[in-house]
Amino acid sequence: MQRTHVSRTLLLLALATLSGCKAHQQPTAASPASTPEIQAATPLKVDRFDPAADRIIPAGATLERVASGFTWIEGPVWVNGALFFTDIPSNRILRWTPGKGVTTFLHPSGYLSPAPYGGPEPGSNAMTLDAKGRLTVAGHAQRDVYRFETLDPQGQITFLADSYQNKRLNSPNDLVYRSDGSLYFTDPPYGLRTQQDTDPAKQLKVNGVYRIPHALTQAPDAQPDREALQLLVSNLPRPNGIAFSPDEKYLYVDNSQPKKLWMRYRVKPDGTLTDPKVLFDDTADTRPGNPDGMKVDSEGNIYSAGPGGVWIFSSEGKHLATIPFPQRVANVAWGGPDHKTLYICASSDLYRIHLNIAGEPLIQNK
Repeated sequence: MQRTHVSRTLLLLALATLSGCKAHQQPTAASPASTPEIQAATPLKVDRFDPAADRIIPAGATLERVASGFTWIEGPVWVNGALFFTDIPSNRILRWTPGKGVTTFLHPSGYLSPAPYGGPEPGSNAMTLDAKGRLTVAGHAQRDVYRFETLDPQGQITFLADSYQNKRLNSPNDLVYRSDGSLYFTDPPYGLRTQQDTDPAKQLKVNGVYRIPHALTQAPDAQPDREALQLLVSNLPRPNGIAFSPDEKYLYVDNSQPKKLWMRYRVKPDGTLTDPKVLFDDTADTRPGNPDGMKVDSEGNIYSAGPGGVWIFSSEGKHLATIPFPQRVANVAWGGPDHKTLYICASSDLYRIHLNIAGEPLIQNK
């Protein structure tokens, strides 16, 4: 479990030698030279449940598909004018640049061995940024949380968490920083080979929500501070998406299975959580998809993957609208010059919608 940047680099070089190519020059999902910025645009369909949705979604809005041809994409985050996202089954982190298309940023991004993984999701999952602009990744099948010190995929990598009480994490799924420099993440078993609690590799009994108190200030390439990792929530069967309210008074966590829940927790001054509240229960919904990745806008509205598409809630859990999708939606992210563009990872395709309210920055300056 004492992994370092050096060991990962040596393994990537070994993989490159075995495959006869450079580790980070894998075939891209689309050719940057030939990929238009918009592949298709259609009028946006919206199921509106409250007049407040009209302030969010402009009249005549369109749904734009900007990239396609993937397997199961996740983890979008806007970085320096481009959208980074993961294709978990192909074990890649990808980068989509407006007007240029998609290139591979990192391969492999999770499971590193040259032997077949034996499970459906060998790659990394969600990503976010810290206050220094460093890309932080839920390692998923790699069963850790790691950070790039620069946007060089062959550069220095720092591991922030990999175990709790001497037991390996399940498969970190989604993550978010607080303005105090701590990092919160969810840890369901979806990155394990069977994706079940009975998986023989699963060491922890819980599928938890955790906090790394000093993630921002952890020295580059230092070992994780394993004794400091805090288990905050232990009673959700499948914790998944995670986001803070703009004022950081609340942490939102959704649960994918068997109950389809969006939860709200009050954040105490020391960063721990209290007063759990079910914001919305959609367990009875049989449409494809589950509560998954989510973000908030500058007014506190919540945008989340859910059954049938993208769900929009008020900060108090009032269901404002659903944007139907023909594919299962995994996650969303804000991007674009004015931060009013919502990017959506939906199975094999990447979409975007231009909205009226700007997204809340990933890191607050409190």
